[in-house]
Amino acid sequence: MNVVVCVKQIPDPANPGKLDPTSKTLVREGKLILDESDSYGVEMALQLRDAAGSGEVVLVSMAPNSEVSGLRTGLAMGADKAVLVSDPACAGSDSLGTSKALAAAIGRVQADLILTATESTDGYTGTVPAQVAEILGLPAITFAKKVTVDGTKVLVERQTESGYDEVECSLPAVVSVTAGVVEPRYPSFKGIMAAKSKPVDEVTVADLGLETSSVGWAGARQEIVEVVAAEERQAGEVIEDDGTAHERVVAFLEGLKVI
Repeated sequence: MNVVVCVKQIPDPANPGKLDPTSKTLVREGKLILDESDSYGVEMALQLRDAAGSGEVVLVSMAPNSEVSGLRTGLAMGADKAVLVSDPACAGSDSLGTSKALAAAIGRVQADLILTATESTDGYTGTVPAQVAEILGLPAITFAKKVTVDGTKVLVERQTESGYDEVECSLPAVVSVTAGVVEPRYPSFKGIMAAKSKPVDEVTVADLGLETSSVGWAGARQEIVEVVAAEERQAGEVIEDDGTAHERVVAFLEGLKVI
């Protein structure tokens, strides 16, 4: 069972990020860490590989400056190897440009299943999984809260607002997983030491056979025109029970269209 996991390396959320004053995009320099949302996909992949009894887990990522710190975390968890797309031409890529690069990198690997998070914690577009699937010409199942593989089929419980749908499709396929799909393991000391020697294949846009005009600023179809601070949360309404409190609560919930 060969599983590819798309992972993102992001600035540490514990440290205040900064925006480039010209492009208004997040500055990505120095050490980057594995996006926590991607750790669930890594763990899911490891469990599927182990259940199959053979195969490998390959991490695929795009990051500047040959950064591999986040990838090493996934390798320490138990992934077998990684492919890193790192090229100055990728700077400024929007979600579609990113998806083109990731899809091309995935094409270098023999994959039965491609796992992703539902969205990254520093971008929140939530469009990359579907875009990667479309570029690769594969079926996509999103918001998976349970994933199992049965022969040549993947079986998914897809989370919805009212419960979950049971979905199945043939392999290969792209599946995005939610944070509740599994409980990620902590890298052991042995795993951390082993990760240092696991292969990371670094590739450029040219290596992937892509035109530089299809990624980065040149290929971006989105532009950030303004960034403003979020409004401070306003104080809530206090309802004192004078005998009609229940009516006011019901009216409030109806106004929110909750009931």
